[in-house]
Amino acid sequence: MGVAYYANYFVWFEVARADLLRTLGWSYRDMEQAGVSLPVIEAQCEYHRSARYDDELEVRTEGRMLSRTRMEFTYQVVRRADAAVAASGRTVHAAVDLAGRPCRLPERIREVFA
Repeated sequence: MGVAYYANYFVWFEVARADLLRTLGWSYRDMEQAGVSLPVIEAQCEYHRSARYDDELEVRTEGRMLSRTRMEFTYQVVRRADAAVAASGRTVHAAVDLAGRPCRLPERIREVFA
């Protein structure tokens, strides 16, 4: 059909989320090594316009705290050629420790996204 597969948007969200954390000075790997993971507990995507296979896309990402243990990231997938929003979405994450139990988000994350 010549359009991007719908599930790829969630992969793009994940890459954008990891890039955002990295640009803020703390990679997802660093967070996991510190004993905190951020599993997705909710994911949503709305498709507005088709993205074609050769389209250059930009994923704009923002994060915010929902509580001391949860945070939300929002996304816009934008076609660079015409600045059209192809899709928008959000993911909600819960902080868990190495045993998989809920825990507080690290202070440095809370400060950046407060």
